[in-house]
Amino acid sequence: MSNVSNQSWAFTIFRVVVGSVFLAHGIQKVFMYGFHGVAGAFASMGVPVPAVTSVLVALVELLGGAALILGFLTRWAAILNGFDMFVAVLLVHLKNGFFNPMGVEFPLTLLVACIVLAIHGPGAASVDGALAKRT
Repeated sequence: MSNVSNQSWAFTIFRVVVGSVFLAHGIQKVFMYGFHGVAGAFASMGVPVPAVTSVLVALVELLGGAALILGFLTRWAAILNGFDMFVAVLLVHLKNGFFNPMGVEFPLTLLVACIVLAIHGPGAASVDGALAKRT
């Protein structure tokens, strides 16, 4: 296998893992906590307009995570999830220092992962790639 092919498959693995993390958090927000529960948590953290932002964040993580796994609209999904993490870092995590559970460590890592995916694209085995080959 060539180095280019190895890199493409490495990005595929990276994309699927990052997408799985977002999907899991979206499933948790939508189906376990519900929009109302997420809104309550957001309100306690000082997130503005929690009734609206809770729905937006939950759906971006759920649908954006699934899109990343599939490699569908990869750059858009990465940008939206990256923006989600950027806002989370600024509004919630930065004031709590670096380390988990509430520090910037985890959301910052996801933010950078999204930036890499937005710049690089989906890698191999993606819906985006299959659609590009058809045109």
